[in-house]
Amino acid sequence: MQLKYKVQESILDVKQLTASLKWTTAADFDLAAVYESKEGKRGLIYFGEHGQLDAFPYIQLGKDAGIDDTGGQKTEELIINNLEVINAVWLFCWDYSMVQAGKKARFKDSDVSLTISDESGNHSKIEIETGERGNVCYLASIDNSDPKGAKLTNTQLAGTLQGLKTIEQLMALVRYQSP
Repeated sequence: MQLKYKVQESILDVKQLTASLKWTTAADFDLAAVYESKEGKRGLIYFGEHGQLDAFPYIQLGKDAGIDDTGGQKTEELIINNLEVINAVWLFCWDYSMVQAGKKARFKDSDVSLTISDESGNHSKIEIETGERGNVCYLASIDNSDPKGAKLTNTQLAGTLQGLKTIEQLMALVRYQSP
């Protein structure tokens, strides 16, 4: 399934998910996730805090790709190993060099995309289309508060940061998007 349009949703009846950020252009894009546990505890998984699969938060980011804005086949992969203990996950991508400089990202001129896969082999692909705006993109949310299953929503909301110091900077995009 391709979630091409903003605010398009799909239901996920799964316990494990993999989010893969892929690109070939010369840029240092980073995949990140803010999570909220069923008890309301929040945390950030990103290149500086990879998380762990066998203990809370049961979310882990693999290697940091694209360092020093190099070209070639690049993939960053984030695995959610136990969705049952998670209330929500918000997925982000940022252009590291441009966040540091406070400048607009190179999303428009890149082929960066996010694919979310479950343990059954189902895939949802999100093309990152922010136009000329921002250096960080709030890509998607996974709302696991409904007993029927987790809901994946394509959001694609861009914002501009100059440095990234707190989770709240990212959550401001989530709040901006939410009614």
